[in-house]
Amino acid sequence: MNYLAHSFLSFSDGQIVGQFLEDFIRNRDRYSFPKEIQDGITLHRAVDTFTDSHPAIHEAKKVFSPLVRLYAGAFVDVAMDYFVATDLSLHSPAEWKAHSLRVYRVLNEHQEWLPENFKKMLVKMEEDDWLYNYREDWGIKFSMRNVLHKAKYLDPDIPVYEAFLKNKPFLQECYNDFFPDLLAHAKGINTLLQLDHQ
Repeated sequence: MNYLAHSFLSFSDGQIVGQFLEDFIRNRDRYSFPKEIQDGITLHRAVDTFTDSHPAIHEAKKVFSPLVRLYAGAFVDVAMDYFVATDLSLHSPAEWKAHSLRVYRVLNEHQEWLPENFKKMLVKMEEDDWLYNYREDWGIKFSMRNVLHKAKYLDPDIPVYEAFLKNKPFLQECYNDFFPDLLAHAKGINTLLQLDHQ
C-alpha cells in the first residue's frame, strides 16, 4: 500500500510516524525509536506482507506487469490509494481532507525522528497535498510518474497511467475484494500491539 493507506491504517500519532518511517530506515535502527513509533513500523510491515499475499492484489498486478514487470506492485500500491481516497465508506471528502492535514501536522511535530531525505519529501508532500489528492486522476498520474522516474531500468514514458485509467473498473473490484480484509488484519495487529503494552 502507499502513503494514504498506511496513514489511514494507523491508530495513533506515533504509529503514523512509524508507518512513514519504515521505508526510510535500516532494520537495525527500528529499536532506537519510542515504542509507539516502533508499533507503526511493525504495522507497516504487517500491512505490506498481507498485501503482497492477497489474491486480489495478485490479480491487480496483472494490469501493470506486462508494462513494468517486477515493479507492478509499486503501481498497484499507488492505484489502491486512489480507491482508498474515494471510498466513502471510510471517510467523506471533508474527512479525508482533515485526515491529510492531521498527518502532515503529526509528522511535522515529530521532526526529531525524521531522516533528512524524508523531511525534504514531506515538504513536497504537504505543499502539493499528496494524501488528499490521491482522489484525483491527476494526483495518481503524478504519483505514477514519480515511481517511473525513481525506478531503475524503467522508461519514464511507459503508459502505466493509461493502463490505470483503462482498467479502473477492474482495479476497483480488486480493491473491493481486498481492502476490507486488510483493514480487519491491521486492526487485529494493532490489538496485539496494545496487549504488548500492558
